[in-house]
Amino acid sequence: MKVLVIGGGAREHALCRSLSLDPDVTALHCAPGNAGIAEVAELHGVNALDGAAVAELAVGLEADLVVVGPEAPLVAGVADAVRDRGIPVFGPSAQAAELEGSKAFAKDVMATAAVPTARSYVCTTPEEIDEALDAFGAPYVVKDDGLAAGKGVVVTEDVEAARAHALACDRVVIEEFLDGPEVSLFAVTDGETVVPLQPAQDFKRAYDGDLGPNTGGMGAYSPLPWADPKLVDEVMATVLQPTVDELRRRGTPFSGLLYAGLAITSRGVRVIEFNARFGDPETQVVLARLKTPLAGLLHAAATGTLAALPPLRWSDGAAVTVVIASHNYPDTPRTGDPIDGLADVVAQDGPKAYVLHAGTKRDDSGAVLSAGGRVLSVTATGSDLTTARQRAYRAVGRISLDGSQHRTDIAAKVADDAAEAQGA
Repeated sequence: MKVLVIGGGAREHALCRSLSLDPDVTALHCAPGNAGIAEVAELHGVNALDGAAVAELAVGLEADLVVVGPEAPLVAGVADAVRDRGIPVFGPSAQAAELEGSKAFAKDVMATAAVPTARSYVCTTPEEIDEALDAFGAPYVVKDDGLAAGKGVVVTEDVEAARAHALACDRVVIEEFLDGPEVSLFAVTDGETVVPLQPAQDFKRAYDGDLGPNTGGMGAYSPLPWADPKLVDEVMATVLQPTVDELRRRGTPFSGLLYAGLAITSRGVRVIEFNARFGDPETQVVLARLKTPLAGLLHAAATGTLAALPPLRWSDGAAVTVVIASHNYPDTPRTGDPIDGLADVVAQDGPKAYVLHAGTKRDDSGAVLSAGGRVLSVTATGSDLTTARQRAYRAVGRISLDGSQHRTDIAAKVADDAAEAQGA
């Protein structure tokens, strides 16, 4: 199978890494990719948002499967352009991707499908914004209706900060605050059959102790030892399958990766948001535990044959990812700084720990430089969360990037709790 992956972040590096380990993949390509992806795939300098160019590349490569990683190309219709050329695509149509592209559309789908979610108002005027903020009270949850690269949500006790964020958006969704821990659950679907992956939890805030601004995600872990063993079955029955069924009923079937961001509240599971693609950094830990070859799973979703696929196989162990971010992230990050220590991780920690590149590039001398806000995802596996976490942070310690930042508490509490429960 010849596979083309679209995108250039750590999520795409995780996808390319897993695909490169799949014996059925005979050629692996990525556009535009990054410095790390270049080690496992052939890179092509194609604009990921240009559907015609991506489709032309896929035809020229005689690709058997195209995997669209980020949300922006999906909302822009890149999957449609490739599908129109007769090539199987893992990724929803532009219409179905509105599940992520518009919070208001997602709320409408959930209401029709009776999917449990937060009560909300869609606002377009200052008057509507004030009414919604008054109706729900603090803490205020304000979401930009469009794509915002994981940073369009403000949760605050400060009504003026909430109002300022809302006024800066063309259209905004204001909703009730959902208490309880958050869970990310991915599901692969061909528009009818839905196959859930293993749940993960990510860390959105920039600093230790869940302090600081929201980011695209500073780390993640899987599995979730504290979660109800029936959680996946419950979400399948009340969230994932009803949503896929409703989109098919509307004539816009969703094929690809449906990502449910969930809150486990005192009143039960509630959907915080949907995404139309693999999440970053959760993908890094979920794929680290998936033993089923990835290409066959994605190809089955792209060709409507998921129902015939055997059950997925998973490792019994755990995985932890720690994101190394640039100076000043999530504000305008500093880029162009050299990254050292990558070879040390390979030599001393591999294959139990490895580095997935997010915002990197090579200069003319071949040195790896920072080229974005989130620069690297250091990922490690182990027999349990404590072991995986120790390996991840040991590898983080080998990497040098001037001014970089990372959280030191990724999976710390859950690893301690799990170890304590095991000791008891």
